[in-house]
Amino acid sequence: MDDPTATVLALLGLAALAAGFVDAVVGGGGLIQLPALLLGMPNASTVQILATNKLAAFSGTTVSAATYYRRIRPDPRTFLPLMALAFVGSAAGAAVASQIPREAFEPIVLVALVVVGGYVLFKPELGEQTALRFQGHRHLVAAMATGLAVGFYDGALGPGTGSFFVITLVGLMGYSFLEASAKAKLANVATNLAAILVLAPQGAVVWKVAVVMAVCNIVGGYVGARTAVARGARFVRVFFIVVVSAFIVTLAGNVFDLW
Repeated sequence: MDDPTATVLALLGLAALAAGFVDAVVGGGGLIQLPALLLGMPNASTVQILATNKLAAFSGTTVSAATYYRRIRPDPRTFLPLMALAFVGSAAGAAVASQIPREAFEPIVLVALVVVGGYVLFKPELGEQTALRFQGHRHLVAAMATGLAVGFYDGALGPGTGSFFVITLVGLMGYSFLEASAKAKLANVATNLAAILVLAPQGAVVWKVAVVMAVCNIVGGYVGARTAVARGARFVRVFFIVVVSAFIVTLAGNVFDLW
């Protein structure tokens, strides 16, 4: 592929900054960062795009996860099995990533986002406070199933992963949006790391782009996590609805060839 110009690197850095902020608050920064990489590196292979995106995202996600952990102190009995199965699922997804066409995922993701967005919009009390729906081993099984399923999707493609983690932890397990965001970031660290371990040895990372985007993603992730913690669950819920709506419009345009 051609060496990216300084202008392209600057624009990709801005996209990574915005993606880091969005991803830290509600997840889904990949729906900003991945299209930016596709536009900025038109001659790169699918695996190069995915690997570069994952390395940049991993940097920002790690910082935002650490920020959440220090301030929220999520229960390790939930986030450790969630992370473990998310890692396994992501590694499996990354192993088959080059064989799965993007077109096969977009309609499914679009329908899922419409259902998720509508569910959150019409249930204003959802995610305001933590009210766990499962206890004991059922809670553990739900966390592990969430990690495995969403982790596989993240390794195979990725955009919207954080949002799917958040809404599953809120809607299925009963966490508040703030606590769900904290656990989602920890799980996302595991999924990104697993994908990198599979893709990086293939020589797929475009390092010049990855380093620039990683630094910007870190700044965005740090600011986003601090903002979410300071503003609370209500802010995260509203931000979630806005971001999911934007994702729906973007994906609908792609699926129906509107632009």
